[in-house]
Amino acid sequence: MERTALRRRLSWQLATVREVVVETDRTHSIGLDVPDWPGHLAGQHVDVRLTADDGYQAQRSYSIASAPSDGHLVLTVERLDDGEVSPYLVDELRVGDPIELRGPVGGYFVWRATDPGPALLVAGGSGIVPFRAVLREHGAAMSAAPLRLLYSARSYDEVIYRDELLRLAARDGIDVSITLTRAQPPGWHGYTGRVDTALLRQVSWPPQEQPAVYVCGPTGFVEATANALVGLGHDPGRIRTERFGGTS
Repeated sequence: MERTALRRRLSWQLATVREVVVETDRTHSIGLDVPDWPGHLAGQHVDVRLTADDGYQAQRSYSIASAPSDGHLVLTVERLDDGEVSPYLVDELRVGDPIELRGPVGGYFVWRATDPGPALLVAGGSGIVPFRAVLREHGAAMSAAPLRLLYSARSYDEVIYRDELLRLAARDGIDVSITLTRAQPPGWHGYTGRVDTALLRQVSWPPQEQPAVYVCGPTGFVEATANALVGLGHDPGRIRTERFGGTS
C-alpha cells in the first residue's frame, strides 16, 4: 500500500485549472482539480512541468497554498521575469487548462496540527505560500498550538493574501506581524524595514521556550534570518528552512 501511494506521488498526472485568483500584480493563486489526489501535509510542495510544442520541457517546484482539509489543491505563483515556468502560469493559464504535476513532495518542512508547541513562521515575499496552508490547517483542526507569523514584503500592495492575513490576525492563537521594507501606506502601524535580529527579538518567543521555527523565502533572506535566530540563542536543530531563487 505504501509503495503504491509513493508511486502515485512520484508519477506525473494532469490536473485541471478550476479557478485563478489575482493576489497581487505579480502573483496568482491557481485552484486545481487533481484526479486521485493522495492528500498532503501543510508545508509540502509539488513539481509542475511544462512541455513546449517542440518537446522542450521545463519544471519547477511550488509550495502548496491550500490546507490538507481544503476542498481542492491551490498553488500560488509569483511571476519571475526571467523564469521559464512562472510567466506562463501567471500570465497565460486559464480556467479549464490542463497542467502537469506530481506530488506531494517533502516531509522536512511540514507542520502538523498535532504539534503541541509554539511555532514561529518567518516569510519573505512569496515565502508566505506554505504558511497559508499552515494557518488554514491550524484553524480547520482547531489547534491550540500558538503560532506567530512574521511576514516581510516590499510594499502593502505586494502583501500576498493580505485580506486573509488580516482576518487571521484577529483569531485566537495566531499572531500576525507584517514588515514593509520599501514603501508604507499612510497611517501604517506595522513594522518597517528588513527582518533582522532586533525585529526577531521583538516577535519571537524566547529561545528557552523552544519554539519550532520555519523560515521560507529567497536564499539570502533565509540565511540571514536563520543566522540571526541562532545568534539570539535558538536551537539550530529546531530551525527548518526552505529557500528559492529570485528576489524577495
